Amino acid sequence: MRNPSEKKSILDFFSFLGLSLYEATHLKGNRHVSLMVLMRQILFTGYEALPLISFIALGIGGLVILQGYSLLSTFGQGNLVHMILVTVVINEMSSLITALVVVARSGTAISTELGNMVVHREIDLLRSFGLSPISYLVVSRIYGVMAAMLILTAYFNIVAVLGGWMFSQLFSNIEFRAFMNGFLLELKLSSIIVNLVKPLVFGLIIALVSSYEGMSVRQSSTEVPQRTIRAVVNSIVLIIFSDLVITWLTWVLAFR
Repeated sequence: MRNPSEKKSILDFFSFLGLSLYEATHLKGNRHVSLMVLMRQILFTGYEALPLISFIALGIGGLVILQGYSLLSTFGQGNLVHMILVTVVINEMSSLITALVVVARSGTAISTELGNMVVHREIDLLRSFGLSPISYLVVSRIYGVMAAMLILTAYFNIVAVLGGWMFSQLFSNIEFRAFMNGFLLELKLSSIIVNLVKPLVFGLIIALVSSYEGMSVRQSSTEVPQRTIRAVVNSIVLIIFSDLVITWLTWVLAFR
């Protein structure tokens, strides 16, 4: 059985979740949402992560092609590598790996920053100015992280496909147009929809969990790293769970 403190923590999280989503869906006339915080979040989460995402996406695209050709060519089915590229990279790994990178970079930064703001009484200062901390700090980060996740996932897919074509030259001198035609033939509408839904859901989870853990710091600065670790762990758990749910729903709808 859960102890009272765990139950209170769960209730606090759902209360925070409800208030944040309410504020996020009622932007009209809400002057507390900071465009500056939003743009800074997109810049840090999205733009500054591009070199790392480029390296990972290029490597993943190349590895999929290398493993795919070595396996399928033994069965004379080397042309099915496009299917593997769509199924493994586009449908699954692009959004999941991007989310893990964002958790490691931005999730920890959000939790740490908000935790330090609580310790230094900056949250109380915002309230004294009549600003809502949820609207000013959390909502701006929600939209910033979600937008960055969408952009980074699309960028990951582009680089991974280009990396796949580059590594495919090791096996056959296939033209870029022919490679892309084979890839586009395997790319279904469901894959495009999944690539829009997953980054938005993952971005929402990262921003909410990291913000909640950061603002749950009470008094001591020693709580900040503890809350940051909890933000990372809880974000990863929820991301994988939501990924399973979305993938299962996609599979169910596809085979109905």
